Order: sequence, then C-alpha cells, then structure tokens
Amino acid sequence: MKKEISTKWESKNSKDTKEKDTRGYKGASGSRVRGDKPGYVKPGTGTRPRVETKPRVEVKASVEVKPKVEERPIREDLIEGRNAVIEALKSDRTIEQILVAKGDTEGSINVVLGLAKEKGIVVKEVDRKKLDQMSDFGAHQGVLAIVTPYNYYEVNEILEYAKEKGEKPFIIVLDEIEDPHNFGAIIRTAEISGVHGIIITKRRNVGVTPTVYKTSAGAVEHMRIAKVTNINTTLDILKAAGIWVYGADSLGENYCFNEKLDGAIALVIGSEGRGISKLTKEKCDVLIKIPMVGQITSLNASVAAGIIMYEVLKQKIGSGIK
Repeated sequence: MKKEISTKWESKNSKDTKEKDTRGYKGASGSRVRGDKPGYVKPGTGTRPRVETKPRVEVKASVEVKPKVEERPIREDLIEGRNAVIEALKSDRTIEQILVAKGDTEGSINVVLGLAKEKGIVVKEVDRKKLDQMSDFGAHQGVLAIVTPYNYYEVNEILEYAKEKGEKPFIIVLDEIEDPHNFGAIIRTAEISGVHGIIITKRRNVGVTPTVYKTSAGAVEHMRIAKVTNINTTLDILKAAGIWVYGADSLGENYCFNEKLDGAIALVIGSEGRGISKLTKEKCDVLIKIPMVGQITSLNASVAAGIIMYEVLKQKIGSGIK
C-alpha cells in the first residue's frame, strides 16, 4: 500500500514537472525561455518591462491654527473682593465708583454699601457677567471698586514716616519679585509686622495690581511702597542713613535668629527663582539664612520674608525697642 502511494505521488509529481518544463514565458527578445517568471530578463537580452504604478496621492494633514490671544493689560485702577474694597473704603483712597452684582445683598456686601453711602460714593448694580469680564483673576465676590491707581511713595517719605512714629526704620527691599501673589502676601505680613515701607524696582517687579491688592487683603492701603530705578543706589542711600542692610540667602553667614535685628534695618528678599542678584548681594552688610532640614532646599519668597520679618518683630518686642 505504501509503495503504491509513493509511485502515484512520483508519477503525479513527474507529470507536473513536465508540464512546467514545456511552459515558458516570452522574454524581451520574444523567444520562449524555459522556467523564467513573468518580467524576468536574462542579462544582455534587453530591458525589463515597465511596471505601471498608480500615481501617488499626497494627503495634507489639516493643521488647526489657534487664534492669537492678545494679553489684556493689567489694570491698576481696580480693587476686587469684599474685604479689599472695605479696606479701601476705610482708607483715604479716592474711589470713583463701586460696581455690585445684581441681587447680591447678603453678608459683608452690606458693609460695602453702608460705607459707600457714608462717603457719598456712587454704587452701580451690574450683571455678574460684567464683573467677570472686568475681573483680573475671577474672584471679585460680587463687587469691584474703580479707583485712582496706587500713588507710590518716595524712599525719603518712608524714612520720615518711621521718624514721625519715633521708631527705628524697618524696610523691606524686593529684588525683582514678579509673582503678584507673593508680593501681596509680603505686603500683608509686612503691615502686621511693623514694617514702615517696601521698596521695589521699576523694572522686573510686579506693581500694585488688583491681584496684589486682593492677596494683601487690603493691606496695600496701609503700606508705603516706593518704586526706584536702581536698587543698588537705593541701598547706598539707606546705608548713609544709618540703616544696616541684611540679605536673605540660603548661603548666608548666620541664621537669622543669631543676628541682632532690633535696630534700623533693611531686609532684601530676592526673586522667586534667581534669589538676590550678585551685585545686590555685594551691597548687603550681612547675608542671613533660615534653618532648613528637609529635602527641599528653598522657600517661597513670601514665606521666607515672613519668617525673617517675625524674627525682627520678636527681637524688637523682647528688647522693648520700637
């Protein structure tokens, strides 16, 4: 049985081979070439037949072009939030008008309306969407005050203010603080720590914007802020007035609580990412640092400023010095 199957298989295979041998394909010369495949050309017999191909279709991907969003200029004539507006009403700040969301008559908004009525300030009820459009950061709490922009002080006025109070000058100098939330938080802590004034640079430093006002909880109204062209020249002026300049730096010589900080001092706080610039560091009399034992090697600018400001206040209270 096995032999018969094998014979049939060989016979069939032999037949197929013969059929293939007798079949051929025309080469380039027109002769039949045994065993060649279609399109095959023997060397020297001619050119290879041309194979027609479909034309390539280029598909261009559609790219969505987003419209360019124009940055809205920061306004310094707006005050947002109930507490901030209340503090502005309690101060001598010139308020042109107050905008209140329609139907908002609960809580501290009544304090705003009462103080505005006492001072004869115009109050307009507007749609809340209008306030959303005007708001700098969307936390207006249903009330906006349109005011005259902040009137910056001169450095001499800060020194005179300390003299009038019979206190040794305590001044904060900010070296290129660009974050309005940091600036607002520093103003708030400075006001309750007994700081007489804050000095900022005209370039690369955020001014008194609505965000700064809101973050400071209205402390801007009680703080003298001076804008100067050259911070290093200003530090020379402060030194000439008998003020010691301390710089907050992680590579400082001593910890802040080991330094005597109950005299006339100016505290320099550097920017969020770069710290105090090299030239300004050289102008400082002493560089002081804050103890840190964790894995993170830096503090937020407003937090670092707050820690040292309270150290100054603690030492002044302990020494009985104003």
